[in-house]
Amino acid sequence: MKRRKFVKTATVSSAGLMIPEVLWPAIQRRQIKGKPATNIKDALKFPRNENSMPGLFPGRVIQVIHPDSVVNQKPVESVAYEMIEQAICQLTDQKNLKKAWRKLVNRNDRIGLKINPVAGPLLSTSHAVTQSVIQQLEESGITRKNIVIFDRREFQLHEIGYTSENYPGIRITGTECKDENGSFYDADGKLYSLERIDKKWFYWADCEMEYGKETMPFMVNSGKYSYFSKTVTQELDKIINIPILKNAGSSVTLCLKNLAYGVITNTSRLHQKLWSDTCAEVCAFPPLRDKVVLNIVDGLIGCYDKGPGANPQFITAYHTILAGTDPVAVDRVGYDIVIKKRIEEGVQSRDNPRGKAFINMAGKLNLGESNLDQINWKRIEMG
Repeated sequence: MKRRKFVKTATVSSAGLMIPEVLWPAIQRRQIKGKPATNIKDALKFPRNENSMPGLFPGRVIQVIHPDSVVNQKPVESVAYEMIEQAICQLTDQKNLKKAWRKLVNRNDRIGLKINPVAGPLLSTSHAVTQSVIQQLEESGITRKNIVIFDRREFQLHEIGYTSENYPGIRITGTECKDENGSFYDADGKLYSLERIDKKWFYWADCEMEYGKETMPFMVNSGKYSYFSKTVTQELDKIINIPILKNAGSSVTLCLKNLAYGVITNTSRLHQKLWSDTCAEVCAFPPLRDKVVLNIVDGLIGCYDKGPGANPQFITAYHTILAGTDPVAVDRVGYDIVIKKRIEEGVQSRDNPRGKAFINMAGKLNLGESNLDQINWKRIEMG
């Protein structure tokens, strides 16, 4: 049996937005046994390809720690760059950074960076990490015109500084969008977002919820269908997933959650009965399964309680970057880091197995390695 490896290397939100994510911890506690049916079997009918999860390096996770990665509660871009460089080279077994990236992406690939902006400036994917990834892609021969920064909510990206001014030459987009006057609707009363979804790709679940006029712009549609964004189905060849190291109740919201809930519509209905299932099953559909080639968890600053929102008293500097092509393995390692912190801080006394439910589900869907004893976890301390 392959054991975990630990290696020490020296020197080396929108205001007033009413969304159910803030209720995740309570929702997780009252999930119901009789779960609604879904169309996961449809996803499994599609053949895999060379990029399919868990990717080129199944079960391999690189953790890089640098004590100088956060100074005065702000991530340091130059240090983040070094940490990501170390992580990518170690992950791919390459000494040259360009060669390392070229094992994952090609010059002509249209590459999407899936970040997480939902917790505002205090706890969203840091510019230090995103800018470092972009710089390394450019150094590897990828042009800015082939890079897209995206999330479900375009306006949240803008609110935390993901703008054309800060990222010239890079397209920044989201499914849920507004016009220059702040309206979600065009002159005919139609949601702009409807033009950005692909109704050929959907996650069907036998549950539904009615939304009020305030909520509908953030759900796009009601009913039993959650449609994928055209960004992932039509406009990208490869996806680099960049979530944050943070908790959601006694669980975590890392790679799988950032992907699954970030690319489909009509998600509120899924939280109570299918939170874990959605995190795993949506990632099994080809627009994600076959395009996500790398996961980089921004753990420079994260949280250990009251996540996934930003509550200052629970925000902490983990000084960590996690990297892997296997999102399940990365989530499993990230889970251990966060739960250990929660126990140290007295938030919970022991691990709750239910917190790993979505990770285990994803493992059973062959999206990656969920057994910690089978994960090659390499820990590198810099600085």
